[in-house]
Amino acid sequence: MAWNFDKPLYSLTDESQNTAARKTWESESLGGITEDNNRLPQPVVWLLAATIVTAFLITFPLWGQRPSAAIFSEYVQLMDTPEVQAIADDKGKMDYIVKNVKDTKYKALQDRHPVEMDDLRMVKDQIIELNRQGVDLEEYTVVGQHVVLANFEGNMKPDGTRQRKQPWWDKGYTIDIFYVAYFCIAVVIVIKRLPHFSWQPDHSVAH
Repeated sequence: MAWNFDKPLYSLTDESQNTAARKTWESESLGGITEDNNRLPQPVVWLLAATIVTAFLITFPLWGQRPSAAIFSEYVQLMDTPEVQAIADDKGKMDYIVKNVKDTKYKALQDRHPVEMDDLRMVKDQIIELNRQGVDLEEYTVVGQHVVLANFEGNMKPDGTRQRKQPWWDKGYTIDIFYVAYFCIAVVIVIKRLPHFSWQPDHSVAH
């Protein structure tokens, strides 16, 4: 199975292999199904490329994101204020809390991870306890009704422990890029191992 790299975008096989492929293509009946050797329309290729690139750009900020306990800390602090307690329904309480958070550092993350009063009630005591311990809430992830130490492993801190904050680049994103690139390269190689699209099979040979 020889490879020809003289014109890789034209063909990756030598002429003898192309001749054998043409002969097989024309002699196989394939149950009466015929298949021409047309190239994939260029608009479809560009559309596929645009879809892949757009999908990566859109999902990049969301990849691997988990809500940290820090973004809900101020929510929890507001839960027991007289103003919130005076509101009758949970939706009204939540709307008041969201509108009155003062720390805008987490505003985008709070918008990305909306919660309801019942969600806050489940994690309230855990966040209060972590605050009492004086730990960095950005290193704790909210998973359902649990607040757990994040499983990220960043740089070593002065106290000898690992930093547990969300990295700006997720490893899963790297893996995904690798497999998408692998798929595209494999498809191109398979296509270029077939006869060039300028040749069309004569279906009358087999039929």
